[in-house]
Parts: sequence; structure tokens; C-alpha cells
Amino acid sequence: MHRSLALLCATLCALAFAACASTVSTTGFSGAKRSVAQTVANLQSDATAGDQKKVCANDLAAATVARLGGVKGCESAVKSQLAEVDSLEVTVQSIQLAKGETAATAQVKSIHQGKSRLSSLALVKEGGKWKISGVG
Repeated sequence: MHRSLALLCATLCALAFAACASTVSTTGFSGAKRSVAQTVANLQSDATAGDQKKVCANDLAAATVARLGGVKGCESAVKSQLAEVDSLEVTVQSIQLAKGETAATAQVKSIHQGKSRLSSLALVKEGGKWKISGVG
């Protein structure tokens, strides 16, 4: 559970969720890559709104939610982490699709206190939709 909470915290920090965060742009991507970028944008939007229910139900992979203790554990962890995250700006730099387009990696650039940081987000396709499964 502790590792999963750290994973969630890293994911949220990498995506820079806060009330004044900017919207993740999906321009420049097409097809499946655009869908992956949209998932990152949706996660940021849901977290910016402070809607931990949507984050757990719509944005995170089922395995990630399970590692956080199920729906209630996930919602509690997300709520806690959202209260701790600073305001940052985020840009999706690149997206790599795995063969078969059932997994993807998004390179995300964030700037916090004037410092640039690259993070990798792992995504999986569940039920025809992309979901965030972790940070690499």
C-alpha cells in the first residue's frame, strides 16, 4: 500500500494538479497518441476540480486503484495527495505506443519553482479507454 501511495503521489506531482494549473494540450498528436494525451488532460482536469471519485473511476487503471485499496482507498489517497500538490505547468512532450497499442508511455514535462522535470507516465488500455497505470 505504501508503494502504491508513493506511485500515486508521483503521478499527481508529475501531472501538476492544482486549481490554477494549465490545461494539457492534445494538439500535435493524432490517432491513439491523441487519445493518450487526452487521458493525461482528463486526469489533470478531474484532479484540478478536486474530484477524486472521477480520478479513481475514470483516469487510473483498475490495477492501480486495487493497489490503493480499492475505490474507497483510492479516493482517500487521491484526496490526501491533492491537498499536498503545488501549482505547476505540464506539457506532454512525446508519446510512445507499444506494439498492439494496448500500452503507452507519455513523456511529461513539468516546471516547478523554475525547474524543469521530465517524467514518464505508463498507460494501459482498459475497456477501449486509456488509463494511467504508473510512473516510470
